[in-house]
Amino acid sequence: MSAPVYLDYAATTPVDPRVAEVMSRHLTLDGIFANPASRSHMPGWQAEQAVEVARRQVADLIGADPREIVWTSGATEADNLALTGFMRANRARGRHLITSRIEHKAVVDTATALEAEGVEVTWLTPDRDGRIAPQQLRAAMREDTVLVSLMAVNNELGVIHDLAALAEVAHAGGAVFHTDAAQAVGRLPLDVTRLGIDLMSLSGHKAYGPKGVGALYVRRDPDLRLEALIHGGGHERGMRSGTLPTHQIVGMGEAFTLAGREGEADQARILAQRDRLLAGLEGLEGIHHNTALDVAVPNILNLAFEGVDGESLLMALRDIALSTGSACNSASVEPSYVLKGIGVPRHLALASLRISLGRFTTEDDIDRAIEALRHAFTGLRRQTS
Repeated sequence: MSAPVYLDYAATTPVDPRVAEVMSRHLTLDGIFANPASRSHMPGWQAEQAVEVARRQVADLIGADPREIVWTSGATEADNLALTGFMRANRARGRHLITSRIEHKAVVDTATALEAEGVEVTWLTPDRDGRIAPQQLRAAMREDTVLVSLMAVNNELGVIHDLAALAEVAHAGGAVFHTDAAQAVGRLPLDVTRLGIDLMSLSGHKAYGPKGVGALYVRRDPDLRLEALIHGGGHERGMRSGTLPTHQIVGMGEAFTLAGREGEADQARILAQRDRLLAGLEGLEGIHHNTALDVAVPNILNLAFEGVDGESLLMALRDIALSTGSACNSASVEPSYVLKGIGVPRHLALASLRISLGRFTTEDDIDRAIEALRHAFTGLRRQTS
């Protein structure tokens, strides 16, 4: 029996074997396993050096100084630290935050929680492609706007924001610009200076590194202050306390080095595979593109299969691992808030699947997915007609 075809890379990527090999050298007694904060002995110094090498690897990928990288447990924590840490530290400057309705839940839920603290949030509605135009942001800016948070690549649609243009608008209005770039690493060139980024959230497990580790880029500027959310030791220049997980950090560092070296080639190959998938589905009536292909990364594709239920389609694809993006609860199945946010009709949003390709996707995987999708879709359409 063949293994399932994995097409859910936007949810998480498998750890690259080269990354796993590096991590394995930082776990056991015969490796570099000590606490990086233990500066009274050689094993601690070695662990600290390994952490600092990884810090430079992450910084190099985004054109930053290593001192601007703060380790976190993932992009979710980085988003929380960026939004909550900044808004709390800058209460006296202003209480207005701008973000969009289709950001990752780590930003949406954090902004909602900040509203309960007295922060006023402007929720921008994206265009049909899922993007915020610079002029739309400009119209929302106010004298008391202190922070703008807009993601680099949408996790459900794959669409890319013009970060440089948006950051320019934010800065012209006196605000700091944050972006969640978890889905962008290895898919887009990320130069924080060229793009004008002040705060950037990063994830290990979206880029063939381990789960449980991420980072927040914090531009070195005496006026850019964050209030710590986690206390207990003053680690990471007082912004994030806690013993650093050396093995996870070195894994993220190695993954980011590979992303910088191989990302462009990965994306060229994935683009060809995406086009192969779309060509294989041609001729099937009722397939709609939720992803605007001309402004999206090639690895994320969101399609609506009209006339069928997305969950039923997913169940029929037992050997293909992908996702619907729907939020299930005991009372009902609600369509993705991202698809609703860009105006996809409810019946199509409930019939949508996110297909995401990656470094280890093969042409055989694509061909198996085409066959399975065609068979399941036509079979379910026949049952409902």
